[in-house]
Amino acid sequence: MSEITAQDTTLGSVSAKMCEGGCEFVTFFIKAETFAVPLRQVKEIIRMPALMNLPLAPRSLQGITNLRGAVLPVLNLRRAFGIEDVGSDDATRVVVLDIGRPVGIVVDRMSAVETVDPTLIEGTERIRSQVDSELIKGVIRQRPAGAGEAQMTMILDIEEVVARECAAPTTTQANRAPDQALMETAAAARETASEDVRQFVSFVVDRQEYALPIEDVQEIVHVPATIAAVPNAPAAVVGMVTLRDRLLPILSLRRLLGLSEKPVSEEDRVIVVSPADTGHTTTVGLVTDAVREVLRIGSSVIDAMPPMLVRGETLNEIVSVCRLDGGKRLVSILDATAVVDKRDVREVVANHTKTPEQADEAMERNLARATADEEQVVIFKLADEEFGVAIDAVQEIVRLPERLIRVPKAPSFIEGIINLRGTIVPLVDQRRRFGLAPMERNERQRVVVFTMKGVRSAFIVDSVVEVRRIPRSLINDAPEMSEAQSKLIRRVANLAEQRRMIQLLDVDQLLDTRESRLLQTAVDGEQAAA
Repeated sequence: MSEITAQDTTLGSVSAKMCEGGCEFVTFFIKAETFAVPLRQVKEIIRMPALMNLPLAPRSLQGITNLRGAVLPVLNLRRAFGIEDVGSDDATRVVVLDIGRPVGIVVDRMSAVETVDPTLIEGTERIRSQVDSELIKGVIRQRPAGAGEAQMTMILDIEEVVARECAAPTTTQANRAPDQALMETAAAARETASEDVRQFVSFVVDRQEYALPIEDVQEIVHVPATIAAVPNAPAAVVGMVTLRDRLLPILSLRRLLGLSEKPVSEEDRVIVVSPADTGHTTTVGLVTDAVREVLRIGSSVIDAMPPMLVRGETLNEIVSVCRLDGGKRLVSILDATAVVDKRDVREVVANHTKTPEQADEAMERNLARATADEEQVVIFKLADEEFGVAIDAVQEIVRLPERLIRVPKAPSFIEGIINLRGTIVPLVDQRRRFGLAPMERNERQRVVVFTMKGVRSAFIVDSVVEVRRIPRSLINDAPEMSEAQSKLIRRVANLAEQRRMIQLLDVDQLLDTRESRLLQTAVDGEQAAA
């Protein structure tokens, strides 16, 4: 229990400062100690919400949450004070404060709202408490001094707590803007890549693997909860949905390709396709069993579909087959134009969407709006949290290889070295890099490949969720809770209607300069050994 040993001589100046704007306080308990914050700083008091962990943040940050469309960092005062941590219960509350930006503090239980006599407020010079006195502005005596040792309530300096726990550098608005260097790096990587290398999005339908050119894929989404049936529609048409203020026909690839039937389920994914280079204005959604990865494939392993297998409209959606893993893995390449040009699909689109002239105008408006108002990101999971990176920064997404080359004396975050079609690529365990609990290898894990600071690097993630266009209006600045976190996680996409928050990563900050040099050294050493 905190105590005060004698009346402080700085009473006047302390009480005057504490009572600027009124001498009312909200009081609460942390363990057996009583604390107070000025009522004018308190925006509201809420029950403990669901929280999302923020990697590389200080331990005192319990997480972030969505509070009516705003991203709210929530600090655990027990951790900030060095007091043993306890789980939350029915009495736990989060006091939401305004200190120029919103911040929440977790308290054990609330006490009261009190109007305090200024003469009872004293300085902190003589207090004895488990809490650092630099975090306390003053104390409120519970009974007059002189009647023995006086019990007291400590007035918390929340600005000092936040400054100490979240020592992030000041960031200018210019630095907070979307990172143009990231886009330029990705564009440069594409320009230096061989013209014979193409990118595809691969997916599974009825245990067979297919792919579409990445330039024809607009986004990948979960199956909508409601799909409106289309009367007298062809068998391949599942129905219509509204996606981003437009009607989208949903087609079953199983039916289009003559494969075995399976009801559409929430585990399926919809690939939104619009042929990129043909002048088409038609956009359709293709139901797949699962999206697998983003492939970079050389033209030397892509073979045209044998003519004898193409008769009229039979199998004309499949234009080529690529041979991977020495021919052990065959991926059928679909022609998006052939899919949307099927007569029955055209009829459904014509009857339920805009005229060609209207579609042309809508496409121009949507393209302009998408460029200005949306960002396209690849979303993946780590330890049940969702993270996103700009799709232009992703070189490819592949399955986790069975065989890794271990590098002696490598940094702990380097899982090993992989051979990616003749290129030595370092593999980083992103869980370990973020200080998360390890995870056993499984089929859902994927490897996301980036080029950072001139080094091609691969990162293990728990799973890839989707490719999504996110309106910039839903993207907020992330709270600055540490220097490393504020560089890497600058923004958060707050999808309040879906109760999702996606932490947007700056790919160039995934590794610092020293770590990038270590990766390059590991690659150079392996290449020299080879």
